[in-house]
Amino acid sequence: MTDFAPQLTPKLQALLDAETPHFSKAELDRRRAALAGIMEKAGARHILLSGGDRKGSATQWLTEWPTTSGHFVIFTPGERDVLLVKNPNNAALARILSPQTQVGWGAEGSQELAIRELLRRGAKGATVGILGSYGHSLHEKLVAAGITPIDLGRAYTRLRLTKSEEELDWLRIGCELTDLGVMALEREVRPGLSEHQLADIIERAYMPYGGATQIHYTGVTSMTNPDCCVPSQIARNRRVARGDIVFTEIAASFWSYPGQIQRSIAVQSEPTQVYGDLHAVAEEAYHAIFKVLKPGARPEDVYDAAACIARKGFTICDDLVHGYGGGGYLPPILGTRERPSGPLPDMVFEENMTVVIQPSVMTLDEKAGVQTGELVLVTKDGAQRLHRAPMGFRRSN
Repeated sequence: MTDFAPQLTPKLQALLDAETPHFSKAELDRRRAALAGIMEKAGARHILLSGGDRKGSATQWLTEWPTTSGHFVIFTPGERDVLLVKNPNNAALARILSPQTQVGWGAEGSQELAIRELLRRGAKGATVGILGSYGHSLHEKLVAAGITPIDLGRAYTRLRLTKSEEELDWLRIGCELTDLGVMALEREVRPGLSEHQLADIIERAYMPYGGATQIHYTGVTSMTNPDCCVPSQIARNRRVARGDIVFTEIAASFWSYPGQIQRSIAVQSEPTQVYGDLHAVAEEAYHAIFKVLKPGARPEDVYDAAACIARKGFTICDDLVHGYGGGGYLPPILGTRERPSGPLPDMVFEENMTVVIQPSVMTLDEKAGVQTGELVLVTKDGAQRLHRAPMGFRRSN
């Protein structure tokens, strides 16, 4: 087996090869029990889950349906979940991907059907928890129907911070697919290619194996006359030249369970002095943060570990650490003490949290920057790599 194909254990390969992979009944029951627990604390009798962006929404977590907007799920402990799809052509596939859920569609629209189902379940005069996107028009309709909606988003997010063993299996596949993308980029990048062609290289590496694009950002600039410090979120027609740096952030997903990796590649040359210094500090920060990520560690410990960035006269162009994996962008979202990403959260790292360490170190004038880092798992013994792509400042042939 080569680097050009997934390298997985037989157990994970069987998941990847399945026509439609599913979580076990025990895992899905665990999730329902967790939702019932946050409902009880909030005094809610039902939960209305609304559509997402196919990046690990609550709807998919509960039903396995990788929803877009306009789809609704009704969850009531002791009753079968109901998934109300937006379009009639969604229903057939939803029944395949979500076999444990009752699937419905109606010409009157999914909002009206959801309210009707809530009333049928006795929600009039009751409190209903809301998870997911929630527009004002829906709020008005719920209130007019005698339903009191409350936002359960914060409690739900707390559920997603730690991963079950089954979720970790799916994340490991996502990490492997992500690795294929970054290794293909390193292998195939060459002068003359545009950022659009770099995106094509990345996607062709994992899509044949069922991977889906969560994100892939690339930046291209000269290492002797830089004008780009962070990968572009939207590809441009800028072309690669010898002596450039190509730096990237890639997240390929296995059924909304993605890896995430950041790497920098020097194109047919050695890094210049400033880029060598930038990457050395980024690596120092990465390894220092990796070392402190243990159960009980606090965000302040990450600040201390990253102090080398400011001490060496640099800063960061993105968040330094954030939770990730099977639930989108998750807490804690941390910058550095000198360039915070918001108020310091009052929380501790826990076993089975998955977080991205990504020291996106740049010069103070914001002209030059590097990317390094990846998704890691917090175990009882400390952080553990989930990716296998080689680390360090990469060089293309």
